[in-house]
Amino acid sequence: MSKLSETFTNIFKIQELRERIFFTAAILIIVRLGSHITLPGVDARVLADYMRKSGEGTLFGLYDLFVGGAFSNAAVFALGIMPYISSSIVIQLLGAVVPYFQKLQKEGEDGRKKITQYTRYGTVLISFLQASGVVIKLESTVTPSGAIVPAAVAGFGFALSTIVVLTAGTIFMMWLGEQITERGIGNGISLIIFIGIIARFPTSLLDEYQLILAGRNIIIEMVILAMMGFIVAGVVLVTQGTRRIPVQYAKRVIGRKVYGGVTQYIPLRVNTAGVMPIIFAQAIMFVPQIVFQFFPDSEFVDMLNRDWFSYDSWTYSIIYALMIVFFTYFYTAIAFNPKDVADNMKKQGGFIPGIRPGTHTAEFVDNILTKITLPGSIFLAIIAILPTMMSKYGGVTPGFAQFFGGTSLLIVVGVALDTLQQVESHLLMRHYDGFMKSGKLRGRR
Repeated sequence: MSKLSETFTNIFKIQELRERIFFTAAILIIVRLGSHITLPGVDARVLADYMRKSGEGTLFGLYDLFVGGAFSNAAVFALGIMPYISSSIVIQLLGAVVPYFQKLQKEGEDGRKKITQYTRYGTVLISFLQASGVVIKLESTVTPSGAIVPAAVAGFGFALSTIVVLTAGTIFMMWLGEQITERGIGNGISLIIFIGIIARFPTSLLDEYQLILAGRNIIIEMVILAMMGFIVAGVVLVTQGTRRIPVQYAKRVIGRKVYGGVTQYIPLRVNTAGVMPIIFAQAIMFVPQIVFQFFPDSEFVDMLNRDWFSYDSWTYSIIYALMIVFFTYFYTAIAFNPKDVADNMKKQGGFIPGIRPGTHTAEFVDNILTKITLPGSIFLAIIAILPTMMSKYGGVTPGFAQFFGGTSLLIVVGVALDTLQQVESHLLMRHYDGFMKSGKLRGRR
C-alpha cells in the first residue's frame, strides 16, 4: 500500500475527523442543490441561453464562475457567498483606517464577535442591493428567445419576492459556511466558493474535448494540460513560499526556571496579500464597463470600450497588471505591520541578530517585506492575465482558461492547502503520518 493511500485510510480511522468530513460533504451537497433551484417567475431556459452566448469573459460570466453556475440557473443561491466576502473586505479595510474598528480588532474574543456581527449586517445590506440589481437586470433583458422574466410575471410582486429569496439564500449560505467552520473541516466560506468553482471544471474539460473532436491536434491539447500543471505547481510554490527571519530570545530566570534562550523565526510570505489584490483590481476594472452602459450610442465610448477597456485588449491587461502590483503592496501594508511585530518582539525580549530592537527592527523587517513582495506581486499580475492570454492566443475555451490563473486558480489552490493542513493536523495529533514525508504542510495563514 502506498503512503498516500495509507494516509487516506488513516483519515477514516479517526472518528472525529471522519464525522467532520461527512458533515462538510453533506453541507456542500446542500449548497450545490440550492444552485439548481430556479427562482419563481424566471424562464431559466432563456437565461441559460443568454448567459451561454454573452456571459463568458464578462462580469456576469466571472460572477457565475464563483457561484458555481447558480447565476446562469437563476437559482435561489444566485448571489452565492460573495456579499459576505464583500462585507468582510469592507470591515477589514475599516479596521485599517477607523479607530473604532481598530479597537475592536485588539479586544480579543469580544471584539471578534462584534466584528462578526457587523459583517453579517453588511452582508444583508449588500445582498439586498445586489438582489435589487439582479431584479432590474432580469426584468430589462430581452433575448431573441424571449424575455427572461415574462411580462405577465414582471412587476412589484416579482421584484419583492426575488429580493427576499436571494437575500435569504445568501444568509442561509453564510450560516452553512459557519457550520462547516465550527463542525466540519476547513474554512466553510472558502469551501463554498471552492466547490462552486470546481463544479464548473468538468464542463470546461468537456468543452476542450469537443475541440479535439472538432479537429484539434491531441498533442496541442496535451501541451496545454502540461502547461496547466506547471502553472498550478507555480501557484502552490508561491503560496507556500516564505522568507524566514531568525529571532533570538534572551534567557530569563523566573524563580527556579529558565525561559528563553531559543531561536525562532518570523515567516514572511512571498504572497502575504493572497487573492485580495486581484479582487480589488477586478472591482475597479469593472467600473468603466458599468459606466459605458449608460452611454451606448457614443462613438468615443465605443472606441474606449473596444480598444482600451475590452476584456481581451493589451491595454486592459497592462492596466490590470499594474493595479494588481499596486494593490499587493497596499493590502500587504494593511495585513502586516512591521512596527507591531517589532514592539511585540521587544516586549518578549526577542531580537534579530545584528539588528537593534525597536525602530531599527521594524525598518529591517519592512525592507525585507518590500523586497519579497515585488516578485510576489509580479507573479500575481501574470497569473491574473493568463486566462485572457490563453483564451485569446492559446485557443483555449473561455471557461477552461479561467483555471489557468486569475482569482479562481488562487482560491482553489489556497483553499485546498488550508483544508489539507487541517486534515494533517488531525492525523499528526493522533500520531498518524501526514501527507508530507518530511516538513509540514502550510496553509495560507
